[in-house]
Amino acid sequence: MYILITITFILGYVAIAFEHAIKINKTASALITGVLCWVIYIMGNSDTNLVSQQLYEHFGQISSILFFLLSAMAIVELIDAHDGFEVITSKIKTTDQRKLLWIISFVTFFLSAVLDNLTTTIVMVSLLRKLITNKEKRMFFIGMVVIAANAGGAWTPIGDVTTTMLWIGGQITTGNIMIELFIPSMICLVIPLIILSFRMNGKIENSQLIETNAIDKTSNYERNLVLGLGIVVLISVPVFKTVTNLPPFMGILFGLGILWVATEIIHRNKNDADKDVHSVVFALRKVDVPSVLFFLGILVAISALESTHMLADLAGYMDRTIGNLNIIVISIGLLSAIIDNVPLVAATMGMYDIQTFPTDHYFWLFIAYCAGTGGSCLIIGSAAGVAAMGMEKIEFWWYVKKITLLALLGYFAGAFAFIAQHYFFGSA
Repeated sequence: MYILITITFILGYVAIAFEHAIKINKTASALITGVLCWVIYIMGNSDTNLVSQQLYEHFGQISSILFFLLSAMAIVELIDAHDGFEVITSKIKTTDQRKLLWIISFVTFFLSAVLDNLTTTIVMVSLLRKLITNKEKRMFFIGMVVIAANAGGAWTPIGDVTTTMLWIGGQITTGNIMIELFIPSMICLVIPLIILSFRMNGKIENSQLIETNAIDKTSNYERNLVLGLGIVVLISVPVFKTVTNLPPFMGILFGLGILWVATEIIHRNKNDADKDVHSVVFALRKVDVPSVLFFLGILVAISALESTHMLADLAGYMDRTIGNLNIIVISIGLLSAIIDNVPLVAATMGMYDIQTFPTDHYFWLFIAYCAGTGGSCLIIGSAAGVAAMGMEKIEFWWYVKKITLLALLGYFAGAFAFIAQHYFFGSA
């Protein structure tokens, strides 16, 4: 059974990677892979009730991620429908590729630390569509957005789902992760940014400047209000979670409801046609549903691997055969580029308890960095990458050829910086 599940997962992964070669949409491959993994699992298990219970438990977690993703995408589409991003893009006057690359990367880095890497990626990809008309050039920027979003999300407890897991589990504290991981995370971004800067030259065609003569579809008041409310809603999600102890998707659903009411009120006196294109209903229709279903298929497949304890067994095998803590953690980070970092971190948390490694131990902080940034090495290795892939239709092999090496160099540079930092200044 375990071998068959592994083969199914690998074949599904290959089908996703070679989407354009086999001419089968990656969403179809992901959904089939996810379901087949569970079919094999339940058929090879005598306790079918246990398997069904595990599936329902996983679907609770998966649904929360999908509803968060769907709501975040709807909010971004709503802001876009009101030309809210023009408030930001109008402030970016440079058409120099290098300057724009640095601006976009650092905005992404710090924004993902406040929001999360997934939401930030959705926002920045939408923003880049407004700024850069040439898709080939835009994809390089989006590749850096994925690296910057994952690096920025690694040094705060709310920036990435894995750091949130470690934070909630008591493995890390807010102050220590921000102090210990800021420099390694920054280096993880800066190294590929410097290298890519040497490849960038000349000017870009700024679509925002082209559209300045177009007739405004919304007023300044409407643009500023919806943009402001949207940003407040996204930033308030971790605050909502802290205050209510409810999961993040509840906070973003609540925020979407507030935006829904606000837009209904400000457009209540308009005719039906004008009102419709500025409504949440219209924004939901524009959301890229196939990318959401792709995310669903990937998570379902991963949950099957987790339920069969294959990931925990893999972590145990690494512990026995490798032994060196740094190599183990770096390997887990690289593995998260292939397999989702959430179950990997969950398996690691199950393998090592607080008694073995106390709160804010070197091990947990290093896990937070590696699991958070290692996923940048492949486009499907992180939620940010999957979102960018779905929104911009980035090919798997294009990312491997153009971005993977940059992400690897940044990943290892940040990891060595973390090790050196603790070597010279002491570890937790």
